[in-house]
Amino acid sequence: MLTIRRSHERGGADLGWLQSRHTFSFGRYVDRAHMGFRSLRVMNEDRVASSQGFDTHGHQDMEIVTYVLEGALRHRDSLGTTAVLRAGEVQRMSAGTGILHSEFNASSTQPVHFYQIWIRPRSTGLAPSYEQRGFDREGRRNRWQLAVSPEGADGSLSIGQDASIRLGDLEAGRSLTLPTTVLRHAWLQVLRGSVAIGGETMSTGDGAAISEVADLEIAAGTASEIIVIDLP
Repeated sequence: MLTIRRSHERGGADLGWLQSRHTFSFGRYVDRAHMGFRSLRVMNEDRVASSQGFDTHGHQDMEIVTYVLEGALRHRDSLGTTAVLRAGEVQRMSAGTGILHSEFNASSTQPVHFYQIWIRPRSTGLAPSYEQRGFDREGRRNRWQLAVSPEGADGSLSIGQDASIRLGDLEAGRSLTLPTTVLRHAWLQVLRGSVAIGGETMSTGDGAAISEVADLEIAAGTASEIIVIDLP
């Protein structure tokens, strides 16, 4: 089964310094028909103006993954971590028993564009932790690149859930097979470009819930960047 969530159907917020689109209910955007998919709770696309950002705030019992498409994001947290997440890099923060953090655009002149993904953990009450890594873009050209996995396989970031996140960059005319089985579920998000899947065309900002299918082909109509979250 393939259920598409079109970009224009998403909720969002416009705070001037922040342009945000919410695939699922988040903050003041409440849509009871879209509260998440399986253990995937949040899929937010954010654009933050130069030198602006989110002041210190808290999270608990959530696996939070951030992927920067353009620009740089400065992170600080109560674990003592201070880091800058740049385009192409992935961050995993396990909130666990509780963590405080802030996120600001690291540039005084350019906006930052990123996706933030929240996944419910398999167990609550875990110790908070943080990981960050850059991934070679060539490593996902016309193939899947494992960015996040339960055991941190193949140099990926580890996550406290039976879930994996893969990135793919497709050249026009190339295709990939969805990396899941009929016993699993997946969320596909088109970060940039246009792809065809299951007889449907998906464009930048479109997402899709996928269940009970295997060997589903994703074909790029234009140069495209996609992310797939494999879920229990």
